Amino acid sequence: MNLPVSRHAAQPALNPRRRRPAAFARAAVSVLLAGLIPAAAVLAADTPEPAPAVAPAPIDRLAAGRAAIQAQDWKKAVTELTVLVREQPGLADGHNLLAFAFRKQATSNLPRAFEHYRIALKLDPNHKGAHEYIGEAYLMDKQPAKAEEHLARLKTICGGTACEEYDDLGKAITGYKAANK
Repeated sequence: MNLPVSRHAAQPALNPRRRRPAAFARAAVSVLLAGLIPAAAVLAADTPEPAPAVAPAPIDRLAAGRAAIQAQDWKKAVTELTVLVREQPGLADGHNLLAFAFRKQATSNLPRAFEHYRIALKLDPNHKGAHEYIGEAYLMDKQPAKAEEHLARLKTICGGTACEEYDDLGKAITGYKAANK
């Protein structure tokens, strides 16, 4: 006995409109999987990935700060070395050079110079350059007695008077005293 087939039950299988979306999706997946359309073509061509921001390494900032000091570009030195000490707050050389740049600007910023010399010396109590330069800063601030304290400290660190930092600060103190008799 043959049962009558409902027109509605058979219609979905025969209706081409209802098969197209599923068939199209299967065909699209097949084409992608087959590699006929490169996967990159699926991505938007007008949205390139942003280039990663690469900050100079701290050692590069130290070198850039030293180069700016050598060129007597105090503004650039302060900028580079400020970023350096923010990135590496435990770097005594960075604080010492930043203090030096603050001191050497056309209008010296002695409070900031003293701040960074003190940080450098806290980080490295035997930092010869920081002792020499803070002594010179004290001379600028009309405090020769404090400069002489750092000269005495250099004598101890250097094991006598035969080091450049001791010699330079000693000459600066002698010059200060001669000019301020």
